[in-house]
Order: sequence, then C-alpha cells, then structure tokens
Amino acid sequence: MSALAHKPTAPRASRANKGDRIEARLSREAKTIIEHAASLEGVSASDFIVSHAQQAARQVISEHERWRLDRNQSEAFVHALLHPPEPNEALVRAAERYKAR
Repeated sequence: MSALAHKPTAPRASRANKGDRIEARLSREAKTIIEHAASLEGVSASDFIVSHAQQAARQVISEHERWRLDRNQSEAFVHALLHPPEPNEALVRAAERYKAR
C-alpha cells in the first residue's frame, strides 16, 4: 500500500451520540463525597452525578407543576365541584351550538 493510499477509518461519533456536556467546579470535599457515594452504588462519579441530578430536576419540575391550594382554596374548590353554579346564557348557547353540530 502506498503512502498516499486512503486508509478507511471508523466514522466519528456525532455530537448527538456523545451527549451534551455540563461542567461544574467542585470543592475537594464535595468531590470526595460524591466519589465515595458513587463507589458505594458501584457506578462512576459521572453516572452518579447525572442520575441524581436528573432525579432532583424531575422533583423540582414536579413541585412547580403541581397545584398547591391552601385550606380555604381547597374548600372553595370542593364546594364548586359539589355545588356547581347554574350555567349562564353564554354557556347554554354554546352547548346548543355544540349539540347542533
């Protein structure tokens, strides 16, 4: 094979296949604790961080998407469900238009 012959190479992994990166600076103590916890779970520090960060992120999102009502709001909501108001004219007309379709 000549020096100019093209040698086939494996295709390079695309950025999408490698995944995105987030970098963080840790104190020595934080790094030591994370590495110790990761070793107890039998995973790499990177896998430990990603897994636990995802869990924390899901929890934060869940808490922010959930409706929270105080006692008065909860009572008003339940009362409205158990004793709904009579439909107004606009709602009656809308229901009639819907039924006519």
